[in-house]
Amino acid sequence: MTPAARERADLLSLLEKVGPTSDTLCDGWQTQQLAAHLVARERQPAALPGILLPPLHGLTQRIEKHTASRPYEELLATLADGPPLWAPARWTEAGELAEWFVHHEDARRPVDPTPRAADPALDDALWGRLAIFGRVNTLKARGLAITLETPDGRTRTVRKGDQAVTLRGSVTELTLWLFGRRDVAQVEIDGTPEAVSAATQAQIGL
Repeated sequence: MTPAARERADLLSLLEKVGPTSDTLCDGWQTQQLAAHLVARERQPAALPGILLPPLHGLTQRIEKHTASRPYEELLATLADGPPLWAPARWTEAGELAEWFVHHEDARRPVDPTPRAADPALDDALWGRLAIFGRVNTLKARGLAITLETPDGRTRTVRKGDQAVTLRGSVTELTLWLFGRRDVAQVEIDGTPEAVSAATQAQIGL
């Protein structure tokens, strides 16, 4: 089982366990809305552009709201069937790992705030993804030179600029930080006060 498939399976197991009204890290969403988002993402092509493009957010939100009106058990059963053959999610393992890992943590952290134990296979896979997402998810941090460092000695510069900032943490915690879960991600930020403030205030993440 790939890391992405394992994250998917573990999230579905958690969603079944906690039910539709458990809190998540996503503002305004309980697990019912999180499950609806995942179903819409895989099953409604019209919902995909609005996930990334602000002008289309409204359309995506309407689709997700409609999907959330379906019974929770039906949403989980749909996710358990996997994406249809035509869906991009069927063929984009790189993007799927980040999606399922982050949303797994979105549902898990309110139940158990403890960071993940080290998982070499997951860490290696996520670290490879951060070569892409580390840069994409910091596009709004203009002027910052951002370097990632992990306790096991990995380093990666994801953005160049005039003000240096170093983010230190495990691969999983760095991933959460870069995807906007900064309130819970256990990441240390090192740099000048101005650079740290800029990094903290920048709308980094998706």
